[in-house]
Amino acid sequence: MRASLIQIAVSEDESVGSRRKRAAALVREQAGSADLVVLPELWTTGAFAYEQFGAEAEPLRGPTYEAMAEAAADAGVWLHAGSIPERDAEGGLYNTSLVFSPSGEPAASYRKIHRFGFDKGEAVLMGAGRELVTVRLPSTTLGLATCYDLRFPELFRGLVDGGAEVLVIPAGWPERRREHWTLLARARAVENQAFVLACGTAGTHAGVPQAGHSIVVDPWGEVLGEAGAGEEVLRVSFDAGKVGVTREQFPALKDRVLGVAAPRR
Repeated sequence: MRASLIQIAVSEDESVGSRRKRAAALVREQAGSADLVVLPELWTTGAFAYEQFGAEAEPLRGPTYEAMAEAAADAGVWLHAGSIPERDAEGGLYNTSLVFSPSGEPAASYRKIHRFGFDKGEAVLMGAGRELVTVRLPSTTLGLATCYDLRFPELFRGLVDGGAEVLVIPAGWPERRREHWTLLARARAVENQAFVLACGTAGTHAGVPQAGHSIVVDPWGEVLGEAGAGEEVLRVSFDAGKVGVTREQFPALKDRVLGVAAPRR
């Protein structure tokens, strides 16, 4: 599988419409060189631009959905379009990820379960998702998580129970905790014997410098590729079949005692 992680920068000087067009163009540029393309968390607004969430929220099938569906179809790729601030029919806000097939059809959506901010920001402005989500591709199964979810290993155990072999994690992770980002990405890969594709943002969101350093990790914890701090596209090829081989050679998951519920598929 060929994956492109688009580490887009969010600038306060750029409109949402301009960011949307730029992201769509970057997705189209992956045509012929990627099977799976991943964008970061809340790249339309900036993960720390809390005051913009309400103003820039859109319905699930809003302008970003339409632009990303078209870009996925034009590029002929599976597209994890990162996440957007979603406003539902009742007016509630969610941090929602969108996944599209190579024909531009919706494959899945995932509302972030663990909201960051403690008693402010996302934690109080947005509702929490309730369902774990996996997506079946022809050669593997993706498990979906978002940013702060990375700190909660039980979520990933649930995704593995649902068949996940490749864990995809868009994020807007701050530079001041970058060591946690790479450490936790590797930990989730090792403990779940799965590939981790973690795509972060570059730039500065509402005064918060972003970590960048998107990373791809294999089931043994080996880093297959890591981006720098700036805007770039991290391209990595890997054999999804390595997950089954790893789990057979070192069957630690079979020794689990404490279980969790399987996710929606």
